[in-house]
Amino acid sequence: MTTASQQTHQSSSGSLQPKGWLKYFSFSLDHKVIGLQYLVCGFIFYLIGGSLASAIRIELSSPMSDFMARDTYNQVLTLHGTIMIFLWIVPVVNGAFGNYLIPFYVGARDMAFPRLNAVAFWLIPPAGLMLITSYFITGAAESGWTAYPPLSITTPAAGQIIWILSVLLLGGSSIFGGINFIATILKLRRPGLKLMQLPMYCWAMLGTSILVVLSTPVLAGTLILLSFDIVAHTGFFNPTLGGNVIVYQHLFWFYSHPAVYIMVLPAFGLVSEILPVHCRKPLFGYSTMVYSIMAIVFLGLIVWAHHMFTSGTPPWMRLFFTIATSFIAVPTGIKFFNWVATLWGGRISLNSAVLFSCGFIANFVLGGITGVALAQVPFDIHVHDTYFVVAHFHYIVYGGSVFVIFSSIYHWYPKFTGRMLNEDLGRLHFLLTFLGFNLCFAPQHWLGLNGMPRRVAEYDPQFTFINQLSSIGALIMALSTLPFLWNVIQSAFKGAIAGDNPWEALTPEWLTTSPPPVENWTGMAPLVKEPYGYGIKEESIQIQSPDISDPENNKQ
Repeated sequence: MTTASQQTHQSSSGSLQPKGWLKYFSFSLDHKVIGLQYLVCGFIFYLIGGSLASAIRIELSSPMSDFMARDTYNQVLTLHGTIMIFLWIVPVVNGAFGNYLIPFYVGARDMAFPRLNAVAFWLIPPAGLMLITSYFITGAAESGWTAYPPLSITTPAAGQIIWILSVLLLGGSSIFGGINFIATILKLRRPGLKLMQLPMYCWAMLGTSILVVLSTPVLAGTLILLSFDIVAHTGFFNPTLGGNVIVYQHLFWFYSHPAVYIMVLPAFGLVSEILPVHCRKPLFGYSTMVYSIMAIVFLGLIVWAHHMFTSGTPPWMRLFFTIATSFIAVPTGIKFFNWVATLWGGRISLNSAVLFSCGFIANFVLGGITGVALAQVPFDIHVHDTYFVVAHFHYIVYGGSVFVIFSSIYHWYPKFTGRMLNEDLGRLHFLLTFLGFNLCFAPQHWLGLNGMPRRVAEYDPQFTFINQLSSIGALIMALSTLPFLWNVIQSAFKGAIAGDNPWEALTPEWLTTSPPPVENWTGMAPLVKEPYGYGIKEESIQIQSPDISDPENNKQ
């Protein structure tokens, strides 16, 4: 069987797609190529965003603005947050792994709308380049990734407008991807495959895509109105013209709190795929995991105003959003106990994928605990706009999503390339990342509790030592990237040959060659009714080829 790199992919228009490495620089319609395009492009932006984070921590190593000017610091801070959310985490946990895995999991040859899929990816590079080059040409936006008015209206207009255009392109990419995932999961399932037999990542992506389609248009409309205020001097959010800045906050957080779940729900699904394979146990509580995902989707849409407890919200609103935010800890807690139960008693392989998954569980639990604390109005008022919120947020999105991204790369790299990553380098990568991350962000809880404000370059000298500890942690995190990069590049050429299924996994992507052929399978797609059947009697695991004589199967 020839590999994907040895084949050509013919589009429906009849044109041949480039072969070899060139296909990754083309407008490919192959979902696997698009998935890897998302992954590599996202990682490049991660390196840029991480470099900006290092600049921030260098500045904060001393209490005065002695590394960069205040305006420059605001621009760097804005670019860092925007790049890490919109150009790294969201595209990778959704677009990269979603595109690569979902067609395999539903037994399809490709996504429902291949051309829309390619368009969704190719909106990202120009949006990212536009955002980054604005720093050198016009000066980047200075109002943070939240772009709150009146600050976003009164700062230099050119950089803010470029920021808005970039985020609109990235939001359009997310919407196109969300529509595609919903259609693929619900309409392209292989005949005989029921919804409750799908791998958990399908459910995570279905829930995520629902959030994307419902909430992202609200952000797009909000930013368009903000651009009118900046360019046409309208008064939607400009208080000097009768606008209401609180309305902007409501609209912005209606998207931006679900955006947290847009980043972490796919990570939940990926961890749920990785742990059973390396524990040789079925995923514990499949049905409760599905229902908890749907509960998070519902509750995630009605908790946005807990970001606004200091914005003059009335008592009844504070009470409602406190209760709703506290309730969302229940389905999240269900997942935590299901992962622990999956690990419990399993034949665990402590490889890099499992280490990063366990690191995710530990970090996310701490982030979840501080999240419940922030849901309580008195405590939130005390630590609002302090480094406690910075620490909480990074424990959720970095300790959560980014740890899972690395875990997923170690798990699926053999499928992508046909070669294994070096486990010694992988363990070193985990050790440096875990230690650096916790040294960087754990002390920031103390800073916030003692009143250090976020998003400012200058602070009270009493906080100097803790900030220096945090900066050392950030340096270790930056250094952790080096063994990972060397591992990925070196293994692509000299890594051990993986074989088709080095983990002896049961999910459909491992039931074909590594890397897979262009059409995913040489014959019909296998029917996998028990994707987590580890330790179950062999006769109860249903992995079978379809009846080729069945006309329903021949439609694919």
